[in-house]
Amino acid sequence: MKVTVLGSGTSQGVPVIGCECNVCQSTDEKDYRRRCSILVEKDDSTIVIDTGPDFREQMLRAKVKKLDAVVFTHEHKDHVAGLDDVRAFNFLNKGKEMEVFATERVQLALKREFEYIFVDNKYPGVPKIHLNNIEDDVFTAGGINLLPINVMHYKLPVKCFRIGNFAYVTDANFIDNTEKKKLEGLDVLILNALRKEKHISHFNLDEALELIKEINPKQAYLTHVSHLMGKHAETEKELPSNVNIAYDGLVFEL
Repeated sequence: MKVTVLGSGTSQGVPVIGCECNVCQSTDEKDYRRRCSILVEKDDSTIVIDTGPDFREQMLRAKVKKLDAVVFTHEHKDHVAGLDDVRAFNFLNKGKEMEVFATERVQLALKREFEYIFVDNKYPGVPKIHLNNIEDDVFTAGGINLLPINVMHYKLPVKCFRIGNFAYVTDANFIDNTEKKKLEGLDVLILNALRKEKHISHFNLDEALELIKEINPKQAYLTHVSHLMGKHAETEKELPSNVNIAYDGLVFEL
């Protein structure tokens, strides 16, 4: 299995519009952070988790020509805003619908935000999408099995996912003990860590490191990183040996 980090940034991305801090002005490519998303390739299957505002650019940058399914964690705009661009894959797949997996609540949000996709009398050229429901059981998206992990993003329930010995946990600041058990025995964990200061709806750096120590994956990467975390190269020096900050374009295999 191959995992590509398409985006490792928070909702505003990095650089932030109009910001002149040293992170936003950095020339290090690892300090340029698109909105959070990953690409998972296993055998002959390819899926993405979340399609944020940078989805089109991310697909071009990663040279993705085949996409079997889209899986959504939750309905916030920085995770769903790029859904319209799946129509390119409808064309590449000769009109085949894109399989989209989301909870019932997220599906309602998609139907509200992208009403034109789901109306009976569709305008020519709109994306063709088939919605599939995510509950709490293992499900198969595009030939890849995913185990949902329930986390809280302040008061909003979010679905994160385990795929084999890899887990992707974004937009969380609380995971109960039952769900933590689903994260045991991981080779790689990607976990959100917004910044060093405490935040109302995301783990900060200390909280993320404490959770990583508890779960004890072989390797952990931090994602959903804001400019307030500091420069990539400088913050990396502060981390334990098995923890790194994810960056756009990071690729690893399991």
